[in-house]
Parts: sequence; structure tokens; C-alpha cells
Amino acid sequence: MSEPLLQLDAIDVSYGDVQVLFGLSLEVREGEVVTLLGSNGAGKTTTLRAISGLRPPRAGEIRYRGRSLATIPAAARADLGISLVPEGRELWPQLTVRENLDLGAYGARARPHAARNLERVFAMFPRLAERSGQLAGSLSGGEQQMCAIGRALMSEPTLLMLDEPSLGLSPLLVDQVMNTISELHAGGMTILLVEQNLRKALQVAQRGTVIETGRVRLEGTSAELAANPEIRAAYLGI
Repeated sequence: MSEPLLQLDAIDVSYGDVQVLFGLSLEVREGEVVTLLGSNGAGKTTTLRAISGLRPPRAGEIRYRGRSLATIPAAARADLGISLVPEGRELWPQLTVRENLDLGAYGARARPHAARNLERVFAMFPRLAERSGQLAGSLSGGEQQMCAIGRALMSEPTLLMLDEPSLGLSPLLVDQVMNTISELHAGGMTILLVEQNLRKALQVAQRGTVIETGRVRLEGTSAELAANPEIRAAYLGI
């Protein structure tokens, strides 16, 4: 079994006086896909924001390759290989597709390889090559999601975090996004996935962690969680 790439050890995270995560612990091993499951408001997005440095924990510790991230600001974590595709894409709508992608390679780690990585992104998402001069805000929802994933890949991540990548997409586009995640994983990418479509998430992930009201409720392999009566009743409607 590989050593953990990412470890969260009993983190507490708050927004002002409102605590969202309570002693949450999890780990992601190199080369696997792990999915965070739970209802809206459970703390999944907050977990990703804590890892990326956008919402530092008040207590507990986050380690990446065994190194504490406590003193590493959000902007510097991309250079360590941590990249987030945020919920809602959060592209710069008045910039072109190409400009959005170029901004993904702003860090010192990725900048020397920007041209090579751009070729890879265009090979994975040919539609982005066709739309490279188009304003990102004018893209369809599916194209915007491709652009958001492509922007994250421009930073050469070791850990790619995706927050609700299928949100608002048609079933066909959801399948395309999940296929992309599988392709990235097959290429060696480590992925932490937050996804409301639990069936799809459990199909692409090896393991899952269920969060309820900011605490870990259940953990297991995807097969174990898919077969769990609680999960089937609460999240799969079975």
C-alpha cells in the first residue's frame, strides 16, 4: 500500500463563529481516486478549501508528502502540486479560453512547461483548441468545465481536487467529465473528488469518505459504500 500523499489530521474549520468541520481526518494515497460524499452543507467544499489554503483550519494539521501546510499560503500550494477545480468553475469570463489556461501556469513550477501542458490540454479537450480565442464566459456549461479542468492541469498538479464537476451538466456531459477523470487517473493522477452524483463518483473512485455535519461518518472502498444499506437509502435512493 502506498504512503499517503495527503493527510488531514483532526482539522477544525470555521467561517467566523460558525464551525463547519469538527476533527475531520482523512488521507489520500498517491495514484488513487478518493471521493468525498455527503449532503449539501456537510462540509465537503470546506474540506477542499482547507486543503487548498483558502480556509485554513483552526485546529489539526494538513500534511502533503509528509510536510505540514500550516505555513504555506494558498498561492504557493499550486507549486507543491495541489490544484483545485472549484464548484461553479470560476473562470475569468471576460478573458479568452487561452488566457484562462495560461493563467493556470502562472506558478514557477509550471511556467517553464506551459507550452507542453497546453498541447496536452488541447489534446484532451479538442473543443478548447477550437474555442481558444473565444471569451470563456460565452462557452457552454460543458465547455466551461473543460476549461476549468484544463486550467488546473496547466499547473502540473500531483493532486487534482474537483468540486462538483458535473453540476448543471447534461447526462452526456456528465459521462464525458467522468471519463476525463478516469483518463487522468489512468495517467497516474491522484484525485480527490466531491460529486453529488454518487453513482458516478463511486464508479470512478477506489475509496470514499462520507461526511455528515462536518464529521467523518463512514469510510470504505467504493464497492463497500455502494453496497452499504445506509448509503443506498440516504444517497442512492434504493
